[in-house]
Amino acid sequence: HVIRNASGAVVRKVNEEFGKELREKEKHDLCTLIYYPKQKMDRIKKEEPDMEEWYRITLYRLIEVCKVVASKYTRSKVRKALPKDFAYIIEELITEKSDIQDKEAYYNEIVYTIIRIGRAPEFIIALCNLIQRLVIDHLHIVGDIYDRGPGPHIIMRTLRYYHSVDVQWGNHDVVWMGAASGSPACIANVIRIAARYGNLDTLEDGYGINLIPLATFALDTYMTSDCSCFKIKFDENYNTNDLAMDMRMHKAISIIQFKLEGQLIKRRPEFDMEHRLLLDKIDFDKGTVMVEGVEYPMKDTDFPTVDPRNPYKLSAQEEMVVERLVYAFTHCEKLQKHLRFMFLKGGLYKNYNSNLLYHGCVPLTEDGQFKKVELFGESYSGKGLYDALELYARKGFIAESGSEEKQVGQDIMWYIWCNQNSPVFGKDKMTTFERYFIDDKTTHKETKNPYYSLLDDENLINRILEEFGLNAQHSHIVNGHVPVEQKNGESPIKCGGKLLIIDGGFSRAYQGK
Repeated sequence: HVIRNASGAVVRKVNEEFGKELREKEKHDLCTLIYYPKQKMDRIKKEEPDMEEWYRITLYRLIEVCKVVASKYTRSKVRKALPKDFAYIIEELITEKSDIQDKEAYYNEIVYTIIRIGRAPEFIIALCNLIQRLVIDHLHIVGDIYDRGPGPHIIMRTLRYYHSVDVQWGNHDVVWMGAASGSPACIANVIRIAARYGNLDTLEDGYGINLIPLATFALDTYMTSDCSCFKIKFDENYNTNDLAMDMRMHKAISIIQFKLEGQLIKRRPEFDMEHRLLLDKIDFDKGTVMVEGVEYPMKDTDFPTVDPRNPYKLSAQEEMVVERLVYAFTHCEKLQKHLRFMFLKGGLYKNYNSNLLYHGCVPLTEDGQFKKVELFGESYSGKGLYDALELYARKGFIAESGSEEKQVGQDIMWYIWCNQNSPVFGKDKMTTFERYFIDDKTTHKETKNPYYSLLDDENLINRILEEFGLNAQHSHIVNGHVPVEQKNGESPIKCGGKLLIIDGGFSRAYQGK
């Protein structure tokens, strides 16, 4: 619907063209027709006594709107957007012709002919679709299509067939990209989040991914286990008959995730994430865990697959589950198509029409300098960090299976998802473990990168724009990731209009804010 109404641009165009000439209801009906031409006409046919007159009036109005939305483009560009069946006629109607003496009679004859031969409904649909097409010349998605609701596969299907689109990857997109590439740690994160928010249907029905091995394992292993820490956050569409099973699956995949992430952190000391190794900090006798030197009581220590002597080792059953999940994700044709599209049409940032678009932030030090980040013996900051991470991620998807290049790229996608130096994560840590198992909310805190407290610093914004090769005097940053809490008086417009935050709460989880 957002695409059909062009985020309100269609309403503005109709108001600009007809102003006070039409009543509000007439303008509203015209807009609804443009958004949903077939459905609206089906209703009108049941109510309207004189359809010929309605066709005539409506065609004139749509032609006028079409002229307005086409006016900013070259004739060649408009011609390419025209629907094939009516291309010639529409071009005649929306193009000013200086060589015709009686223009009104000429246009009237075309409209009357369309109605007389019974093609008015199809022509109206074609005009409405053309208006939608021309109002949005190009669509930018500034991250986080995945994990924000129950229909990412529907969104991706829509975007794949859209005429012109790019995507600036968000951290939630990247973890799915990692999952599609076969990263076990990313796969575990994707399934855990889907379980937590009652969205396992997205995986099972939306993508046809077989979760039965996980369900069977969870039933066998956690049948008598306390799963109260793994409540499901669900809405009215969730089938509560699945609640107990989903909580067991939620716990099972969470423990698998913590193990896989521990293995990855130990494999990549250069990621500097040893502080996130917490399974080995549990005292099972006392029921406590040591986090950053402080001992906290745990809400749950019933982990039947965790060996205190080797807590990050998967059990034989867990290994089998992970192996089958990796196969399911890497052999799911629809998922592979959707995430290949994300790599093809996307990146971590984009320069477009003097605008710099990215999802998260440019990692900074406390004094506002570009943070230097060490990766595999090289130091990166600013644009260089973005470029290096994107290159590694691409290799993780396309490199030969089993190669070191593939492994490094997969690990980097997990790094982009949750590392303190990731530009699309932008926090000092991801406190998933603490949120599940520790009541003390001080342990849940995730401190944002200094970038977010400096968004009104014009010198910094200018430096960022120049770092990415843009003229600071005439450019803007379009930023996603952090929802704008407008209810608390926060403005999406920062630094006098140089930076715009567009995460406005499409996701239901954030609409309360």
